[in-house]
Amino acid sequence: MATAPTSEAVTAGTGTPPPGGKTRASVNIPRIVLYVILGLFCIYYLLPLYVMLSNSLKPLNEITSGGMMALPSDWTLAAWRSAWSEAQVGVAATGLKPYFANSFFMVIPAVAIATLLGALNGYVLTKWRFRGDTILFGLILFGCFIPFQIVLIPMARALGFLNISGTVSGLIFVHVIYGVSFSTLYFRNYYAAFPTELVRAAQIDGAGFFTIFYRILLPNSGPIAVVCVIWLFTNIWNDFLFGASFSDFDSQPMTVALNNLVQSSTGVKEYNVHFAGAIMAALPTLFVYIVAGRFFVRGLMTGSVKG
Repeated sequence: MATAPTSEAVTAGTGTPPPGGKTRASVNIPRIVLYVILGLFCIYYLLPLYVMLSNSLKPLNEITSGGMMALPSDWTLAAWRSAWSEAQVGVAATGLKPYFANSFFMVIPAVAIATLLGALNGYVLTKWRFRGDTILFGLILFGCFIPFQIVLIPMARALGFLNISGTVSGLIFVHVIYGVSFSTLYFRNYYAAFPTELVRAAQIDGAGFFTIFYRILLPNSGPIAVVCVIWLFTNIWNDFLFGASFSDFDSQPMTVALNNLVQSSTGVKEYNVHFAGAIMAALPTLFVYIVAGRFFVRGLMTGSVKG
């Protein structure tokens, strides 16, 4: 016996949506609008990068003639070579090459030491509880909110006392001191969600303090370690205040050298050279975010919910 068609079948055959229903077009319109808005935001944020990159590949006369937004008509890498060169002016080099190496010699040890110390602090403050541990964590956390300008004079006195003022080692020391507060915060929150039963079981088996840390906690700290490394690398590489305050001509980081490169221009500003230098200074942080950026948010969310 044949059954009567349902209202859904009737409406499907006629192309008329059921009462209270939505057509495919009405569902897709908000998504299209969202994509258009996101595309406009991408263009807005990428426009400065386009201007810097395109103008760094132009001769200076193309820029001064008013063609800053246009693509280069005469492609050249002369501005990049000039920004990278080591021509001497007075007592300082105008090129960025030696200072690029200074930044790497400063950033890599500072990030490694601050990350390791933060992991140790987070381990102690979560798995080895003691009287006053909350107060100690609060004091360490207080370092995250101290403005850089307040510590300039005390830090200069400390560097002078340690005889590392005006050196790359001094800059490493400064950035480790400031980075430990943030790395401790990251690792402490991450280890708080780590099963304490594993630590207790290792203690029963005779494992000591450092054995538990290196064999159990540290191998499972990959997500938060990536977050800490990205954050510290970006902030230390982009720092200008400490580099300008505590470095000498031979130990200046990339950011200070870039400022000197811009200030060294006399007469007509060499905008193509300045743009090329700015891109060189930004390339390491861009590379870090491109390679490991997808792990950043994932690492921040890992351990945020306990249970």
